[in-house]
Amino acid sequence: MSEPAGVHGASASGRGRARRRRRRWALGAGLGVGVVLLGAAAAGWVVYMKLERNITPDEAAAAELARYDEERPTALVKDARNILLIGSDSRSGEENAHYGHDAGSERSDTVILLHLSTGRRSATAVSIPRDLMVHVPGCRRPGGARSEPAFTMFNSAFSVGGSACTIRTVEKLTDIRVDHHVVVDFAGFRDMVDAVDGVEVCLREPVDDEDAELKLPAGRVTLDGEQALGYVRARKSLGDGSDTSRMERQQRFLGALVNKVSGNDVLLNPVKLYPVLDAATSSLTTDPGLASLRSLYDLVRGLRDIPTEGVRFLTVPREPYAGNANRDQLAQPAAEELFERLRRDAPVVVATDGDRKGTEKESGKASGNPSPAPTFSGNSAAEDTCA
Repeated sequence: MSEPAGVHGASASGRGRARRRRRRWALGAGLGVGVVLLGAAAAGWVVYMKLERNITPDEAAAAELARYDEERPTALVKDARNILLIGSDSRSGEENAHYGHDAGSERSDTVILLHLSTGRRSATAVSIPRDLMVHVPGCRRPGGARSEPAFTMFNSAFSVGGSACTIRTVEKLTDIRVDHHVVVDFAGFRDMVDAVDGVEVCLREPVDDEDAELKLPAGRVTLDGEQALGYVRARKSLGDGSDTSRMERQQRFLGALVNKVSGNDVLLNPVKLYPVLDAATSSLTTDPGLASLRSLYDLVRGLRDIPTEGVRFLTVPREPYAGNANRDQLAQPAAEELFERLRRDAPVVVATDGDRKGTEKESGKASGNPSPAPTFSGNSAAEDTCA
C-alpha cells in the first residue's frame, strides 16, 4: 500500500530540517572547537612570550668576551658543556633591597662551574670558594674604564667587571672553556624555592640565627624561599662558621632542589610547572645563547634523563693560603687533576669524606696501584640529607 503524498512530503521535509539542524550543530561545534583551540594557542603564545621576555640577555658580557676570544681556552670535547652559575649578592632593586645596603657594587656570593658530560650522562657542579686567591685579569668596569690585573680574592672579579670578568678569571684558573653563564640574585633564588612549594632539608640541631632571620627546629624541615636563602647563606649558626661548611650546605640544598624539581609532581603538572618556569626565567640573566625559552628547553631536555646519582656536587680542592690563613689557595695536584678530567670530559668520582677513604683503600688493594684514580669529596643529588 503506497504512502499518501502528504505524509511522504511531510516526512521528507522533517528529515531535511533534521539534516540542516545536524549541519548547523556540526558547524557550531566545529567553530566552538576552533575558538577553543585558537584561544588555547593564543593563551599559550601569551605565556610563551611572557616567559621569553622574563629572561635578560647579558649583551655586555658577550661583547667583552668576544674582545678576548683569541686568548680563551679551546673546548676539547664538542658535545660537553660548561656553564658558570653565578649567585649575585646585589641589593639593588625593590626585591633585593631589604637584604642589606647597596653600596653601589655587588660580588659573587656563590659561583659554581657546572659540567655537563657528552651525551648528558652526568652533571658535575664544582663550587669555587669566594675567598680563593686568584689572578684576576684587567677587566672593563661598569663605567667603561679598565681595571689593572690583580692577585686577589676570587669574588672581587664580579665586583670589578661583572660576569665577563668572572668568566675570564675562571677560564684562566682552570683552562676550561665556559660555554654559557647564568646570573641569579637573592630574590630569584627565593622565588624559585617558593615556586616548588619549598625544599626539605635535615637539621641535626635547632637553628636560631638573628642575622639570617632563621629559627628552625631540628630534624626534617621544609624551607620556604626566605628560609632557604637564610639557610644557604648563614655562617654563624650552622656548621663551623667557615665558607667550606657553607658551600657544602649549599651543595646539599641544591641536590634536594634538583630532586624536587625533577619529581613528576612538578614537571608533569602544568599548574605547578608554570610558576616554576615564571620564577626561574624572571630571575635569570644569561649569555645571549641561552636567553630564549627554546635554548633553555634544549638544554634542560638533555638533562631530564640524568639520574639523581649522576648529579654530583663538590668544591674545588683548596687549602689555606700561605699568606693569610683566612683565605684559600688551590691544593695541588688535586685541583689540576680535577680540571684536567673536566677538560677531557673524563668521569669524576665524588664521595663523602668517609666513603672517599674507603674507596681509596679498596682501589689500592684491587689494583695494587698506590695511586688510584682520584676521588673527590662531595655528594650527589640522590643522597638523603638526613642519612
